Amino acid sequence: MKPSVPPRILPVTEADLTAIARLAGVIWPECYAGIISREQIEFMLAQMYSLDVLRDEIGAQGIHFYRLVVDGREKGFASIGPLNTSGVWKLHKIYLCPEIHGCGLGSRMLQHCADEARRFGARRLILSVNKRNARAIAAYRRNGFTVAEAVMVDIGRGFVMDDFIMARDLAGDSSGLKPESA
Repeated sequence: MKPSVPPRILPVTEADLTAIARLAGVIWPECYAGIISREQIEFMLAQMYSLDVLRDEIGAQGIHFYRLVVDGREKGFASIGPLNTSGVWKLHKIYLCPEIHGCGLGSRMLQHCADEARRFGARRLILSVNKRNARAIAAYRRNGFTVAEAVMVDIGRGFVMDDFIMARDLAGDSSGLKPESA
């Protein structure tokens, strides 16, 4: 699906959080089908996308959210935030509706997040990705991320996150991609 007007990447405000939670509920079942169980998808959505959790991330944790608007409709979102290690930020979330995969918008969102993290002083951007999510891993590699380590985290109720931690150095990083910010 090629957009008829230029896509926009906009900051998320508290007023947008309901739309972000709804979008996650649409994207996750398709994104993680065959990778994790439906039960784990539902558990993780409840743990990560309640309005209270999202408000806390923005308010108390200093996480910045961005939404992707394509043809006037919200089609994706991402979030980044600082870690305790100086100069290291984390890409916490990045999800796009499947119908816009392959249009370069995921790369555009990733570059926007890298640019924003750098603007806030980050020298390195890390992320977690499920080891079985080959499509996402390939996209991250195309965008300059490399596998730094493998981790397995118990998230409760018998579920684990079996992930790669991927990283991209931001110092001197300049791809020339500049997403629209407003």
